[in-house]
Amino acid sequence: MIAVLSPGQGAQSPGMLAPWLELDGVAGSLSDELDGYADAIGVDLRTLGTTADADTIKDTAVAQPLIVATSLLALSALQARTGDVTGWASAAAGHSVGEFSAVAAAGVLPATDALRLVAVRGAAMAKAAAAEATGMSAVVGGDPDEVLAALAAHDLVAANVNGGGQIVAAGALPGLAALADDPPAKARVIPLAVAGAFHTAYMAPAVEAVAAAAAALTPADPRLTLLSNADGAAVASGAAALTALVRQISSPVRWDLCQNTLLESGVQAVIELAPGGVLTGLARRTMRGVETLALKSPADLDAAADLIARHRG
Repeated sequence: MIAVLSPGQGAQSPGMLAPWLELDGVAGSLSDELDGYADAIGVDLRTLGTTADADTIKDTAVAQPLIVATSLLALSALQARTGDVTGWASAAAGHSVGEFSAVAAAGVLPATDALRLVAVRGAAMAKAAAAEATGMSAVVGGDPDEVLAALAAHDLVAANVNGGGQIVAAGALPGLAALADDPPAKARVIPLAVAGAFHTAYMAPAVEAVAAAAAALTPADPRLTLLSNADGAAVASGAAALTALVRQISSPVRWDLCQNTLLESGVQAVIELAPGGVLTGLARRTMRGVETLALKSPADLDAAADLIARHRG
């Protein structure tokens, strides 16, 4: 029982694609795959993932397709060693934009269609974020009820409930500043380098554009159990998966519920695709007894293949 996890925005770093494109044996196929993604969305993913600086790739319109492309390339490299993901994984889930990688991993959309939809999402969310001065801050620690009460007092929303004592507040910048000046007891408030209040009503203008793009696609039903950010439940069909992708743009991410579902289903191990690390960190704090591995670079492929060999059904 293995779950494949896909990270969200903020996981990107300069040069993160370079080692995958240099990987012995499959570098040529990964290079061709990346070129196919780039052609599909009209974005130079190769330059963005190898030589672009941190400021360039933190742009929402750039970061989102770049992260999904990196996750899918890492999955391709892993499958070259272990066979198709359906032969060794039972579930897939992704945090925020990572849910698009999970949808592709589960076979709901071809990778290029998932990238096209992500490119629309990134551009639309960047435009919505530019309309008002909003942002996000991680609130780490504190009593959960007290944290939520503090957010409400400053007209903020719990945009991400991540588990492990982490809630991400989102809303207008003055409210976030006030929260930082007067944090809940035993909690730290950490501003996040994002362009706006994602997964809140501020993103409502982006929903229409993504819904229109999604309506032009023909999804297949998931080949793996595919979890929704909305409530942690498995989606029933490909159509339901697309509906969930659209809705999550302006709705909170309940990653805590996704983790609960994985635990209840008996998952024994999780592999987080590149450019991972955050989700395995959360899993170590909240999914005790579950083996975790972050596939951050090709150097982690041997360990990932070993994990799969030990846990595959």
